[in-house]
Order: sequence, then C-alpha cells, then structure tokens
Amino acid sequence: MEQVSSTGRPVQITVTDGYDLKGFKGDTPVTFIRAEFSQVVLGDSAKVTVSPEGTAKYNFTSSFEFNPEGGITLDDLAHKPVFLTMTEVLPKEKKQKDEKTLILGQAVVDLLPLLEGESSFETIIPLHPVPGSPLESLRSGAKQCSLEVKVFVAEPLLTTAQILGGNLLKVTLEAAYSVPESFIPVGPLQNYMVGLQVPSVGEKDYPILFKNGTLKIGGEREPVPRPKKWPIANILAPGANDIPNAFITGGPYEEEEGELNHPEDREFRNQAECIKKRITWDLESRCYLDPPAVVSFQKRIVDCRFWPVEITRVPLTTVPKGKAAKFDKTDDESQLSFHGVAYVNMVPLLYPGVKRIRGAFHVYPYLDSTVYEKTKCLFSLFRDTGHHLIQNNKIGGINSPLSKLVVSKNLKEDKAVKEKDIEGRPRPGDMQAPSIKSQSSDTPLEVEPSLSHNPEGQQYVEAGTYIVLEIQLDKALVPKRMPEELARRVKDMIPPRPPLTRRTGGAQKAVSDYHMQIKNISRAILDEYHRMFGKQVAKLGSDMDSETLEEQKCQLNYELNCSGKYFAFKEQLKHAVVKIVREKYLKTTSFESQEELQTFISELYVFLVDQMHVALNQTMPDDVQHAVSTIYTSNEQLRLFAFEAEVNENFEMAAVYYEERLVREPQNLEHWLDYGAFCLLTEDNIKAQECFWRALSLNQNHIHSLLLCGVLAVLMENYEQAEIFFEDATCLEPTNVVAWTLLGLYYEIQNNDIRMEMAFHEGFKQLQARMLQAQVAKQRGTGTVEYIEEGGKVESSLGPWGITNGSATAMTVEAEAAAGPRDPSYILDDFLEESSKLQSDSRENILSLQYQDPTISQKPSNILVKDIPAKKETSKCQDSSTFLHPSPYGVSQTPATIFMETIRFLMKVNAVQYVHRVLAHELLCPQGGPSCEYYLVLARTHLLKKDFAKAEEYLQQAAQMDYLNPNVWGMKGHLYFLSGNHAEAKACYERTISFVVDASEMHFIFLRLGHIYLEEKEYEKAKKTYLQACKRSPSCLTWLGLGIACYRLEELTEAEDALSEANALNNHNAEVWAYLALVSLKAGRELEAEQAYKYTMKLKLKDETLLAEIHTVQEAVGFGNPSF
Repeated sequence: MEQVSSTGRPVQITVTDGYDLKGFKGDTPVTFIRAEFSQVVLGDSAKVTVSPEGTAKYNFTSSFEFNPEGGITLDDLAHKPVFLTMTEVLPKEKKQKDEKTLILGQAVVDLLPLLEGESSFETIIPLHPVPGSPLESLRSGAKQCSLEVKVFVAEPLLTTAQILGGNLLKVTLEAAYSVPESFIPVGPLQNYMVGLQVPSVGEKDYPILFKNGTLKIGGEREPVPRPKKWPIANILAPGANDIPNAFITGGPYEEEEGELNHPEDREFRNQAECIKKRITWDLESRCYLDPPAVVSFQKRIVDCRFWPVEITRVPLTTVPKGKAAKFDKTDDESQLSFHGVAYVNMVPLLYPGVKRIRGAFHVYPYLDSTVYEKTKCLFSLFRDTGHHLIQNNKIGGINSPLSKLVVSKNLKEDKAVKEKDIEGRPRPGDMQAPSIKSQSSDTPLEVEPSLSHNPEGQQYVEAGTYIVLEIQLDKALVPKRMPEELARRVKDMIPPRPPLTRRTGGAQKAVSDYHMQIKNISRAILDEYHRMFGKQVAKLGSDMDSETLEEQKCQLNYELNCSGKYFAFKEQLKHAVVKIVREKYLKTTSFESQEELQTFISELYVFLVDQMHVALNQTMPDDVQHAVSTIYTSNEQLRLFAFEAEVNENFEMAAVYYEERLVREPQNLEHWLDYGAFCLLTEDNIKAQECFWRALSLNQNHIHSLLLCGVLAVLMENYEQAEIFFEDATCLEPTNVVAWTLLGLYYEIQNNDIRMEMAFHEGFKQLQARMLQAQVAKQRGTGTVEYIEEGGKVESSLGPWGITNGSATAMTVEAEAAAGPRDPSYILDDFLEESSKLQSDSRENILSLQYQDPTISQKPSNILVKDIPAKKETSKCQDSSTFLHPSPYGVSQTPATIFMETIRFLMKVNAVQYVHRVLAHELLCPQGGPSCEYYLVLARTHLLKKDFAKAEEYLQQAAQMDYLNPNVWGMKGHLYFLSGNHAEAKACYERTISFVVDASEMHFIFLRLGHIYLEEKEYEKAKKTYLQACKRSPSCLTWLGLGIACYRLEELTEAEDALSEANALNNHNAEVWAYLALVSLKAGRELEAEQAYKYTMKLKLKDETLLAEIHTVQEAVGFGNPSF
C-alpha cells in the first residue's frame, strides 16, 4: 500500500450491501462492483453471489487521495460523483476461455456532504438499470434495487475558516428558447455549448461549461418539476444522469431576476416555451469557492455588474480508433459558429439574504467591443481560450466514466494530464493572463476586422433567443436580518409609562418628605374647616367679608387646640424637620452656645416657611394639578432632541436643548464639547472656542478638549496656542494617534517638515502597535492565527505616512498659482479629483513626481484651513448633522491610516474646515488612497454644501468600493431625499434597513423613510417604521410620525396615545397640537379640540394643508373653533 503524502488525505468509499438485486441468468447471479471517480477506476470488488432474496454483501472499500495542492481538489468533489457500476459474471460455457460479463446497472454517490464539514456519512443509493438490464423488468410495485454506501475521511476536509467563509456555487442551465430557424435537427451533428467564468483563487478564473445541448422542435412545454442532470457525458444508466434531490421547479415570470419578467413579455415567453424551437440542457454544474474566492466573487460583481454567458455550436466529429486527432488553429476558429452572449446581472446576489437568482436573459451576438463595454471582459471563453473544447469535441470522448479502465496510481498520472490538459488546454490562471496583459498595456487593443461583425450571432436577436439560467449559492453573500427579529421589533407597541417621579436621596429626600407632610396637614386642616364652616361658606359664597374670615380662623385655631389635633400635626411634622436638620444642615450634635442655637433656628425657620409656601403652591387651590405628572427628560434625550433640531435646521431650538443640558450639569465637560461641536456646525467659532475652553477648565488632562482647543486655535490662526495644546495632548497620552496626526498637520502649516515627519511617524507607529495588540487579543480569544495586512509594511523611502517633502498642500499651491485666486474649497475639490484620477493610474508615479519637484515644496499654503469662507447657508444643510457622530458600523473598527482615524474624529465634532487637509493626505498615503470611507467623507462634506451632484459622484465611487456598506446606502437615501427624489430615497432606505448591520444613523433613516411612506399614503408601512424608531430612540418626531400613521389608519386611540407621548416630550410643536385637535374632533371631545386648536394657532402652524383639513373637520362636526 502506497504511503499517503503529507498533504493528501484518502477518501474511502465502502459498498456494504446490495438489495433487491437481479441478474440475467438465474436467481443467484455472480456480480462485482467497479468504483470510478474522475474518469479513473478506483478498483473492483470481489465476485459475490447474490442470495435468492436479492441481497449481497460486498464490503468493498476503494479510495482516492484528496490533495488540494495538485490532485483531487474541493472543486472536484463538488461537481464529480463516484460511479458504482454493477456487472454480472455469466457462467462459462464449453470451450470458452474468458468469462463473459454484462453490466446490470450504475449508481451514483454524491460527495457533497464532505463539503459541508462532515467526515463520514452513510446513504442508500438506487442502482439505475442500463438499457436491456433485467433490473428494468421489475414490476412497478417492487422495490428498486439499491446499494448501501459509506463514505469516510479521517478528518473533515474543510477547516473552520473554510466552513464559515467558503461557499458553494451551483449554476443550472435549463434551456435556450426561440433559437434561430437555421437550427435544424437533421444534417451534421452539432454540439451546442454554453460557458461562463467565475472568479477563483486570486486572479484566476474557473470555467463552467455546459455541452451537448439537445435541439428540440417544440410543441409542448418542458415538464416541471424535472430533475437536474450531471454535466457528465456517456453515463451508462439513463437514471444515473439525474442529480439526487435536485429539480428544476420553474416559477412565475414576474418573480425572476432576468430580463423577460415583465407582463408584456408573458405572451412571447409562452409561445417560445411551448411552440418554438429550443435547446435543452437541464444541467447543474457546481463550483466550490474558498474564502478568498468568495471575496473575489463579491468584488467581481461590484466591479462588473454584468457577467458574460457565451453560447455557440461546434460540429461533432468522430475520431477513428487508434488515431490521434490533429487540428489546426485556423480550422478551430472556423468551426466556431453562432457565437452569442447573454449578459447576466449578478448584482442581486449582493442583496441581503439573496442566494439564488433565476431568469431569462436575451442572447446577443458576441462582439468584443460590446462585451468589453458591458462586462470589462477582454477575451472569449470559447474563441480565445477554448480551442481544447473543439479538440475534445469527439463523440464518446467527453468525461466518459469508462474512458480509463485500469488506472490506480493515486491519480498522479491524471495530475500530469491536467497540467498539460490535452494539447495545451489553458489552466484557470493562464486563461486570465490575456485580460491582465491587455489591461496593463499602454497600447490600445486592436480588434480583428473579422470579429467586428457577427452575422450568425445577429440571428439570435432576430429570433428573440433567450436562455434560462439559475445561479445559486449555498449561503447568501450578504446575510439578512431574520424575519423573527423584524417581527419582534414591529410587534413592540407603546410600553406603559412608569411613574415619572425623580428619585431623590439625602437632603433632597428630606425636603421632599417635608413637602409631603405639609400637603397632608393642609388637607386635614381644610377638611376640618369644611366640617365647621362648609354650610356657611356655601350660603355666603363670595359675599364673605374679612371679619367673618378672621372669626372663622379664631374658631378653627381654638378647635384644633382643644381637640389635640394641633399637637398631632406638630408631631407629624417633627420627623420631617429632624431629617432636614440632619441631612441638609448636617447638624447631629448639640450647639456650643445659645447664640449659635438662636441663629440656626432663625435660619431653619426661614427655610421651613419658604418650603411650606412651595408645597402649598403646588397643592392649592385643589388636587387636580397634583395628578399631572411632569415628564423628565434625560441628558441623552435632550441630546437626541438637539440632534433632530439640527437636522431640521431649527438651530434656535437645538441651542435651547444644549443650554438646558448645561444648566442641569454645568460641570459635565461632555455637554460643553457637544455644544462646541454644535457651534462649529453653525460656524460660530468664537462661541465654540469658549465651550472647548470651558471644558478644558473642568479637566485640564482631558485629551479631546485639548485637541479641540488646538483645532480652534488653528482655525482662528492662534498658532502658538495651537502648538501648546497639541504638544500637551501628546505628552499626556503618547499613544493617541489623533494627537500625533494633528500635531503633524500643525507642523505642516508651519513648514516644519522635520517635525511633521516625526509626528506622522510616531502616529503611524502607535497605530501599528494598537493594530498588533488587537490582533493578538483576537487570536487569543478565537484560537486562530491571522496574517498581518500588507498595509503595515511601509517603504522607508516614502515615510510611513506617505508624505515627505512638500506635503499634501503642494499640489494645491501649484493649482492656485496657475489659475489665480479661487475659492479654496473648489481648489481642494479640483485637487482631490485630479489626484484621484492620477492615483488610479499609478500611485507610485504621483508620489515620485511630487517629491522630486523642488519648486512644489517651497512654501505650502495654509489657505485651506484659515480662509474657508464663512457662509452659513453652505453648512446649514438640512442633513448637516446626520453625519455628526458616525459609528463604526459598516466601516472597519481600526482604520488603515492615521489620517482616516483623524478624519473620523474631526467629522464627529463638525470640524469640516480641517477635514479637507487630512483628506488630501489620506489620498496620497500608500496605505490609504481612495476607499469607501474616503468617498463617504467626501460625499458628506459636499452634502454640507448642498452640492448634490458632487456628493452623488462620490457615493457612486463608494458603492463600487464597498457595495455592502449600509452607510453608503443610507447616505444615498439622504442625498435623494434632500434633492427631492423620494422614490430613489425610499429604495435606498429600504435597502439600508434590510442589512444585518445597522448604518451609523438609523434614527433619521427611519424618520425619513416613514415620512416618505406617509407621503405615498402607505400608512401601515409608516406605522411599522415609526414603531421601530420609537423603540430605538423615542422622540417627539418619532411619536408624531406614529400618531399621524395611526390617525390615517383610523386608529384614534393609538393615535392619541402616540401624540400624547410626542406632546409630553415637546409641547411647542404645532403639528402635534394640530393632530391632537383632529383626534379630539373625530372623538367628539369639544373642550380638548378647542384647546388643541388654540395652541395650534398660537404656535403658528405652517402646514396650510393640515390647517385646512382641521377647518374642514371642524365644519363637519360643528365645533372645535371658538371663532365660529
């Protein structure tokens, strides 16, 4: 027995038993089983006699070697089954030297469970009879003959990473319908072939081929469901062609993802699939994608929306036995006819949760220029790399399982054949070479004149030919939120509000208890007064004079003293007073002198009387006011309300919320930083500086306060102060990457290149150390080893930050000098756009040219930072603060460069004026450059200026970089919403919320999506959307949207509850009062309707349509407007 190589692992296939068997002669035939895999015979079993009951024990084990480095690979296991052929040995007749054998049937073992992580499995597979076999004569009610098979490997073939990150691609070609009339079933035999390529490891492509299509005249529809077949020719038993448990089920045209799925296409497709000619394959080909191939697969879809699926026909040729076929290249190309191509849109596979696309796709003539324009593919699978397809196009010579009878050398000879691959067949890596060479060449591609026109392919268009194709993945490329989770979120209704009383302790608790005792005693005294003088008061009413009141007071005091109630009241109040003395005044010991005692009593008396008045004012004149609870809003809620006000450009209201936070907790520096960031948004730099200074005064070691003070100092050209702030920050926290980067940018402004390099180098070093530390922690937690990204390796000649002499402002200065004075923001835009184009061609050339030109690096300008015009209207974009606090969702937790981390910090605090300089560095950084996050930041800055065209351009670039980033789709939705294209905004928002990972600002995505639903009168969807927003982050606007949706759905009770919540959070919103008025009018409550309408008019409702609706309802019900 040969020793297994270090990388090879044997896969054992054991046939244990056979059931319900039958032979040609006699009831106890002698049979044996031959196992084959990948056209190689693995071995024959011993000859076993079948029992009279039709059973046989074979216990036959065969094996082949799995070797992913150069033999049987995972991909082979995916699309190649093991064939088990049962042969009967007939008894020898007289004068017969050799035994005569007849094949009874064939069984197929699908090895797919091995690709699902299993190391062994058992199955009972049917034995399909060959034509003429006695197994065919079994009556319909009898059991089908079968074999019991066990498959075993010593350890799973897939690693954990492959199980989690790998995928299985299944491509099913059903048929080509409405083929040209020139396709006729008589005449020379033709091989109808379809092929496509899928990305494999690295830059390699894997070809998927479907051969030997069957031309049919038509007349009836193909049956469904029908089994899918193996893409292997010359299988002996017809039943063995069918893949177990795999069927073509069809489906409605409208549910397909192809091109012919519109109602107007139904009639044509019915005719084509019932009457017209068609070519059928019904083949399924599988391809295993390891984790790198999955990434390449996704990237290819993002880069190339359409993938070419080629179709052609080649004459079948018969090769005489014993003669090798010789073909000339020119003859090969001439045999390729009716070369067409279908463009399959693969983008749906990137939708969340989608793992299958099926549809009909038009076939067009294959023209190089058109194919390249649509798919960026530079070569043809059949014409440029497919000469072997024609050479192998011999009858009986395609993947025959019996083509090699006795080969059992661990498939090593077969490996050599694969390397050569029959007359120079290109391997997947070789097939990609023409594409790479053509793309990198400076010489434009020259298309041969013979390929510029394809008259045969044009017949596909004239006939309306289309192919029906299905592409299926084992796992979705983009996971989707589970329906159960969505249902749970939508199901959450408005929760019962708990008592809104503030929890107090210590001195506040003592004062609160004193208030409560005062209120209880006042009620008891009032009850006594009503008992004594209730009738007299009712009789006199308002005519009671002061003398009567004084007399009643004296009688009441006398009664209280005589009855002992006065003493009881004092005892009742004593405990509360003692608590105040101990908790508020901290007096727990006796006084040292009488004078000190009198002073304290006087002070205590004044305090108790004042607090008594406070309690009585809260209680009098009746207890109705006591039942009204006040809504206490937390600081987080106030921050959210301020955020919403910023988005709606209501900066006055936002300032009120920020200032309320400061009044509540003036010692909280985070409140000052938030207010300062708001002032930066409104371009009030002086007030922002005051806020940051105030925060720094509260904690002089707070790093963010130091950095923001430094940023403001740079913006206001106080460079000496800026240097102090930045250097202090780096001293207090030497590992802070942002501090070092901002310090380097400051030195760049000061033309201090040496210190600039120092600061950037230190920042980069700290970033690398942090990334390494996080990687080690991750390895310890998961037990896996991962490689360090190449981004961590930097050429010392360029510096780790990608800048040496000149800096990022160099090109800006040159542009400014050439074009004269311009708006600095537009200078930067031009610079970024030009740099992006240059870098896409050759980043190294940009860097080398920039550093070699001494005229560029003389005096970098700081105009980009200090001279940005202060135009409020450019920054007060409706969605300006939607991107104030981007979360790490959708982007990498650890940025690749120091500049991107700094950009995140600056965007969080609205220091957009400073961001442009950092973006320029990010563009030129070797580890940075254009990325999804880079383009997202650019899009945000242009949204702030309401430059929607530029923002859309950058968002398109971001989508190409990372199509699966929910932030891209969320920002696209904001862009379309602000520009008035609500249809596109709705589609983008719905895509965003379908991702498993949330975008950075889901609150406003829900708000705006709900607003669009209300506009389009989709009130049920609006209700569910606003419910999710209320669950995540309730605010006045979320409850208002929910109330409007419920009102439009005639759910008045729910609408009133939601509107009441909105009114409790903000009772100055005129729209809330307006809908409360409508609800009260519909409910028939006149007083509430009039009160709500009064506040609606007082707060000056701006929605004239809503106001007109209120007037209409008022006229209909006859009340609600006091002016009637």
